Amino acid sequence: MGLLSKKDAALITDPFADNNPITIQVLGICSALAITAELKASIVMAISVLFVMGVGNVVISLMRNIIPSKIRIIAQLIVVATLVIIVDLVLKAFQYELSKTLGAFIGLIITNCIIMGRFEAFALANGPWRSFLDGIGNALGYGVILILVGFFRELLGSGTLLGFPVLGNPIEKTGLYAFGYENNGFMLLAPMALIVVGIIIWIQRSRNVSLIED
Repeated sequence: MGLLSKKDAALITDPFADNNPITIQVLGICSALAITAELKASIVMAISVLFVMGVGNVVISLMRNIIPSKIRIIAQLIVVATLVIIVDLVLKAFQYELSKTLGAFIGLIITNCIIMGRFEAFALANGPWRSFLDGIGNALGYGVILILVGFFRELLGSGTLLGFPVLGNPIEKTGLYAFGYENNGFMLLAPMALIVVGIIIWIQRSRNVSLIED
């Protein structure tokens, strides 16, 4: 028998495709639009949400039998706020410039509907291990979309990835720029983020429809 049962493995694999938080549930769109102009910011946000969801789901699951139902939302907010503060302090200590770039969006993880939704819908009704898998799975599904959007926006908008030029030097006209290629500045604007997310949603849902028809 493997480490994970088929049912447990589905908690991690389903959010990647069949039940992705962004492309299927259309949650967490705000951060997907706001911080994906740079791939590095997308990766850091994805890791931050992974930590908050993974640990948060476990904490809520452990406390599920002692949290009065009338204050469960308050308890969930306290847990997620504590974890977000930890993330924010770590970023300020080790990646100060990036923490300024992300700005208020790290704090807005507290109100991310994906996190609160998984606390409410899953962690309050399941044990710590399955809650951990659910949190990791949904955070990875969310993070993959963020990274994809950040990849294309930075590549096409700036000609770089993680700040390193990959298409050549636009000033010295080397690489693709020697053939007349120009960066698409619109890719760095929020409307283009919405368009990129929309294309990914269209591809994902078209794939799901094809699988159902087959």
